[in-house]
Amino acid sequence: MSTAAAGPSITRVDAARIVVRGRRRRAARRRLVVLALAVLVAAGFTATLMAGHTFYPLGDVVRVVLGEQVPGASFTVGRLRLPRAVLAVTAGFGFGVAGAAFQTMLRNPLASPDVIGISSGASAAAAVAIVSLSLRGPQVQVFAIVSALAVALLIYALAFRDGVAGTRLILIGIGISAILDSVTSYVLSRAAEWDLQEAVRWLSGSLNGATWDQVLPALTAVAVLTPALLFLARDLSAMRLGDDTAAALGVRVERTRVAVIVAAAGVIAFATAAAGPIAFVAFLSGPIAARLVGAGGSLLVPAGLVGALLVLAADFAGQFAFGTRYPVGVVTGVLGAPYLVYLIVRTHRSGGSL
Repeated sequence: MSTAAAGPSITRVDAARIVVRGRRRRAARRRLVVLALAVLVAAGFTATLMAGHTFYPLGDVVRVVLGEQVPGASFTVGRLRLPRAVLAVTAGFGFGVAGAAFQTMLRNPLASPDVIGISSGASAAAAVAIVSLSLRGPQVQVFAIVSALAVALLIYALAFRDGVAGTRLILIGIGISAILDSVTSYVLSRAAEWDLQEAVRWLSGSLNGATWDQVLPALTAVAVLTPALLFLARDLSAMRLGDDTAAALGVRVERTRVAVIVAAAGVIAFATAAAGPIAFVAFLSGPIAARLVGAGGSLLVPAGLVGALLVLAADFAGQFAFGTRYPVGVVTGVLGAPYLVYLIVRTHRSGGSL
């Protein structure tokens, strides 16, 4: 009798040990991946400051960053490379975090801001501001930020019907994106030559000519809104299981969804306003991070680091890896478009829905 009673007890203990061991293993893997990504981002950031048409040793770069005057390096590193590198990390991290937030919340890898229309809202607004209103610099940024946030809320409002279904929001977002892309094309078709060059440079996603006036608003937004998304990370993880299950676990689903949309759209808006709509970074970062980290846990920080690394690497490649210079958005577009086609084909073959 006692032996029979002890059997299930031992089984439960063993099962608990297996679960704990698995959680520790996944947590260790996650910490290792995050540390490795952070090291790679730091290495890429440093390499971007050192390398170029003129190479500067690490000591000179450190002295410039600390505010010392170094002949030649102070201008090249301090005025040209440093704002560009900081913007690359800021925009890439912002795109990665916001993309992973949308994909987690809607449980769909296609639920990326550059697929469901938020980036298109900023792009259309910037095209109108540059071509039709003759605005430049910070005025274009403000126009793009407000428009991206407005588009995000419009998509949510149109998708709301006794709650928001992920598929419905994605399809409405794709439709809105198509409309906004048509507006952008129409505006560009009527642009004067100079305005056309300025608008196309912005729409391609470029870090060329980055200044601290561009960097600081985006850096501030990412620094403020990312902690808000991290605060919601546990609720987001619960929403992976479905709205009903999340609600049963105590998550206020619609309030969480609105908060995530506002915070993530804010990050996307400021990042896009500063660097342009760098294609597919938000789309790629989450799935790459998920492959690296594995199951369980929030993807926000790993996806942000992957996004920063993607933008740093793509910008460096666009400057020096080819016979001519390409904007960073062109390089990331070449990387992201095949993955989008692959994802759609794989989903269709498996009989799943978007």
